[in-house]
Amino acid sequence: MIVDLVREGGRVGITAVSHKVITNLLHEVCRHASEVGVPLRAIQKCNDGDQCRVAAVTQAEDNQAVSSAIRGGSAQVAAGTPWLWARPEMANSVDVLFLDEAGQISLANTLAVSQAATSIVLLGDPQQLDQPQRGIHPPGAEVSALGHLLNGHATISASQGLFLSETRRLHPDVCSFTSEVFYDGRLQPRPENARQRLNCDTLLDGTGLRFSPVEHAGNQNESPEEVERLGAMVEHLLQTRATWSDKEGRKHALRAEDVLVVAPYNAQVAALIERLPPGTRVGTVDKFQGQEAPVVFYSMATSTPEDAPRGMDFLYSLNRLNVAVSRARCVAVLIGSPRLFQVECRTPRQIELVNAFCRYLELARGA
Repeated sequence: MIVDLVREGGRVGITAVSHKVITNLLHEVCRHASEVGVPLRAIQKCNDGDQCRVAAVTQAEDNQAVSSAIRGGSAQVAAGTPWLWARPEMANSVDVLFLDEAGQISLANTLAVSQAATSIVLLGDPQQLDQPQRGIHPPGAEVSALGHLLNGHATISASQGLFLSETRRLHPDVCSFTSEVFYDGRLQPRPENARQRLNCDTLLDGTGLRFSPVEHAGNQNESPEEVERLGAMVEHLLQTRATWSDKEGRKHALRAEDVLVVAPYNAQVAALIERLPPGTRVGTVDKFQGQEAPVVFYSMATSTPEDAPRGMDFLYSLNRLNVAVSRARCVAVLIGSPRLFQVECRTPRQIELVNAFCRYLELARGA
C-alpha cells in the first residue's frame, strides 16, 4: 500500500508505539519497493539504536529535518513515533499516515497524530496485545484506536476495513482454535501450512494443541514444578534429535532457537531461563508478538485462580493466550495446574476469560 502510494506521487508517513515496530515496517517497505522497481527515498527520526539501516533511508538529526525533507520532496516516506507527528510543524505534511500495531495506540494519541495527514490507515490486531499502560486512567482510556473502531467486535466488518483472513504461519490444527475463539471463525490457514509438523518420539509428535498438567500448590508467579517439567520436555526433544517439517514438507533438525517458551510472570521467565538449554527463546508474551516457532510452550505458573498475584484478568488474559498459541507453526503446549480449570466465576467477563481456556482443554491432547 505504501509503495503504491509512492508510485502515484503520494507523501506517506509511518508511526507506531516504538521505533522497533516502525523500523520493521520501513525495512519491508524498502524491500518491496526494490523488488517492484519503485525508486524510494525515506527519512526516519529515531534515537534509540533501532534505526532502519537501509541505503534508501536517511536518519534525521532533529524533527525539523523530517518536516523539511517530506515537504521539500527529498523524501517520499517519513517515519517516527507519535511524538514526531503530533508536533505543529508536521500538520498536513503527508497525504496518508500509517499507524502500525494500532491495537496498541490509544485513541488520544491517534487523534494527536491525525493532524499530520489527510487520511490515516490503522494496521493491527486488537485481539493480540493491548496498548501499554502506565499509571491509573479513567474507564475507557485503555481502549485502543482500533478497539474503538471495532466497538466490541472481534473482527472488522467489510464496511469499515479489510480483515486479513489467511494465516501464513499456523497449521490448520492450531488455526482452528485461534480462529474460533478469537476471530469469529474467519481466520483460515494457507493450504501449504498443513505440511508443517513436529516429528518426535513423544506425545508432542504431530500438530495441534497439547495440555501437560502439573500438580502443585501455593505457587503464585513461579512454579519450580512446571520449570522442571518443561525443561525435561525441551531437553528430550533436543537430545533425541527431533525434527520439524516446514510448509514445503522439508525436514529440519529442531534446534534450541526453534523452541519458544512463554510465561505470564517475570519470575517464572527467570527460572525457565536458568533451566532451559542455551538458545531457547524465553520471555513474557509482550516480548514475542510478531515472532514464531515450530513449537511453543506456555507455562501458567500459578497453582489456582485465587493464587494469581495480579488477578484473573491478567492470568486468563485472552490477548496473552492468543499471542502465545498463535506463535506456533506446528504444536502449542499449555503447561499448568489442573485446578486452573476449576474456577468459580463471579462476573460475565470472568466466564468469557475462562471459557477460552476450557475450549483449549477440550481441543488439546495430553502431553
